[in-house]
Amino acid sequence: MLSKYNKIALMLPLALGLGACEKGFDELNTNPNNPLTISPETLLTGAETATAFRLFDVPVNMDGGLLIVQHWAKSQYTTEDQYRFRATSYQSIWDGFYTGTAALPGGLKDFNELLRIGKETNNPNLQAVAMIMRSYYFSVLTDVFGNIPYTDALKLSNEVNIITPKYDAQEVVYTGLLAELKQATTLLKTKSSLPVSGDVMYGGDMTKWEKFSNSLRLRLAMRVSDVKPAVARTEVADVLNGSNLLMTSNADNAQIVFLGAQPNTNPIFENRLTRDDHRVSQSITSVLSRRNDPRLPVYANPALCAGLTGDSTGLYRGVKNGLSNPVAARGPLCSMSKVGDFFTKPSAPGVLMTYSEVQFFIAEARARTFVSGNAEQAYQDGIKASLAQYGIVDATAVKTYLDQALVAYDKTSLESQKESIGTQKWIALYGQGVEAWSEFRRLDYPKLSIAAVPTGAAGGKFPTRFRYPANEQSINTANYTDAVARQGADLIRTRLWWDVKN
Repeated sequence: MLSKYNKIALMLPLALGLGACEKGFDELNTNPNNPLTISPETLLTGAETATAFRLFDVPVNMDGGLLIVQHWAKSQYTTEDQYRFRATSYQSIWDGFYTGTAALPGGLKDFNELLRIGKETNNPNLQAVAMIMRSYYFSVLTDVFGNIPYTDALKLSNEVNIITPKYDAQEVVYTGLLAELKQATTLLKTKSSLPVSGDVMYGGDMTKWEKFSNSLRLRLAMRVSDVKPAVARTEVADVLNGSNLLMTSNADNAQIVFLGAQPNTNPIFENRLTRDDHRVSQSITSVLSRRNDPRLPVYANPALCAGLTGDSTGLYRGVKNGLSNPVAARGPLCSMSKVGDFFTKPSAPGVLMTYSEVQFFIAEARARTFVSGNAEQAYQDGIKASLAQYGIVDATAVKTYLDQALVAYDKTSLESQKESIGTQKWIALYGQGVEAWSEFRRLDYPKLSIAAVPTGAAGGKFPTRFRYPANEQSINTANYTDAVARQGADLIRTRLWWDVKN
């Protein structure tokens, strides 16, 4: 039987070889009804859809970021919840985002190819879309691994495959991404009427792409706010100078909405068809319960039966992170809250960035005095946007939530403001493992307890990165060794360049 991803690969042919016909290939050997080149619209559709599959799949999301930030926990097969990540997971993430895998080909190569096509056809809109998505891919890779191949990876194409790429320092990567996103926005501001076909994220709406470009640039600028505050201040002030479009509602969210029918279903739903080893973390059910948060019944389903410590039927009961397999097996699975249906349904969206996140960044930028404005208002707007994302729009209910002491914006100090913002952003980013992990590392809020893990897994700390894949160590040895020498030991507790706070 074909796997889900095999079927997608057949339906949306992303395979790199399809565009690489041999030189001198005789015209008589070419079937005109089966072209060897792939159309840009088909390539874009496949590349965007594959992005959501990669971002919400098991290695980086379900068994990665979501466990580390304690949105989810493992009720069976708890290895990853103890920070003992599999070497195959590192390889899968690396290969998936760079060059694609056999099951889901493409990766960065697809967007490099789309950029090439955009230049050849003088289509600034297609160029901009490719640059934005390429920047997004690189941002995920560097936030997961640290120093990565960047300048060499810009050369990847259907014809060019670099086996031993050099690694760039994360600072170099971020500098390049900020510049590329600014260039993408400049291209979009030309207001070209040339269409971008096959766009399943924004339907070819270049105004929304411009908003995403600037919003993503804001994200990356704020990411370096502790390590390079002067750079962050300059970039943020430029993004928020009034002449740049930003996300202004949830209608602008960058997301892929799955069709809900095979083979186009959310990877979390697909995983649930054969697995039942994830539950909602006790950490987030506790935080939401203490705040009477109306998102709790969206994020979690009530337990269906009694547990070892009493009847939990109908209650929201999370699982403690880091349990051993024997301990996790003591309680019946039905006594623990499953992940909410919104996130496990086949048509659940694959979210790259939201309006609520933009508002939280604006709140923090104002708190840091990077720009002027009311930080508390932006903070509240961020919460409202997150609530509205799940249909919670009743004015009385929203006001009641905002008026609570545990939710109210604490203006006492910059640190207290970061705690308010960090806690609510952590709640709002539920289900988005990579971004939630990045912001948890940067802001260090909310304060969570380290999972009870075996000694040595992460040195008694939260994981701060993933290790490089084994293939890099064996095939790209010299460049791997140089990257580790500059960044620090290839361990999950080694901090990234931008992660300078405790």
